[in-house]
Amino acid sequence: MSVFKAAAVQMRSGTSPERNAADMEKLVREAAQQGATYVQTPEMTAAFTSQDKDVVVLTARKLAQELGIFLHVGSTAILRADGKLANRAFLFAPDGAMIANYDKIHMFDVDLDNGESWRESASYEPGTEGVVTDVNGVKLGFAVCYDLRFPQLFRAEALAGAQVLSVPAAFTRQTGEAHWHVLLRARAIENGAYLIAAAQGGLHEDGRETYGHSLIVDPWGRIIAEAAHDEPGVIVAEIDPAQSAAARRQIPNLKNARDFTVNAGEAPRLRGAAS
Repeated sequence: MSVFKAAAVQMRSGTSPERNAADMEKLVREAAQQGATYVQTPEMTAAFTSQDKDVVVLTARKLAQELGIFLHVGSTAILRADGKLANRAFLFAPDGAMIANYDKIHMFDVDLDNGESWRESASYEPGTEGVVTDVNGVKLGFAVCYDLRFPQLFRAEALAGAQVLSVPAAFTRQTGEAHWHVLLRARAIENGAYLIAAAQGGLHEDGRETYGHSLIVDPWGRIIAEAAHDEPGVIVAEIDPAQSAAARRQIPNLKNARDFTVNAGEAPRLRGAAS
């Protein structure tokens, strides 16, 4: 397994899929020029709308083949064969073939104390399957945005062999400022894996505001690349699968995990407690 360069592309997707595809192309080319052979774009690369966005998928396929890279479209809205929508990630190989896709499992249905309210499940059908595939001889595990708060997905993918975990995202500014860095570093540490997270950032045309700060974290939880802002751009870092193996040897928690049950019975009453 050889060392390779990975890039996370930070975007500020608007309402035009065509313009977003052009922005993606410019940034992906920049990443490839910096030597990246795996490039990841954020969640909702095409647009923040519940519509089929083939233009981004077609552009990504063309770019992967032309540049000879693995191009991971963080996600876009895709109309499924059953007529339902999926928030779907795609991975294209250097020959342009689509080698993996992943439908976001956990729907962002929340009410924040700043007045923001989101109901992703009103538009999208959740996925039901984690995905691990091969990139440059290294196993890559898939997730999207809100999945980050569900460590069991990352653990399952790590146990299935993933040495690199991906979380393309569009975190809100409020939740990003509170939890983005600590959650990404925790998922990397827990699993002895690299974590690559391309993000949306800034004030979007539809009024939403995302946090940015795309990150690449090593298996020891160290941030090795960051877009320390919310502007569009590219970050690049070296991925060395031997570092994942080393972290797992030093802290072998994947091997040391044990099955257990939880006793959730009522606590014993204190003597003399009121009825």
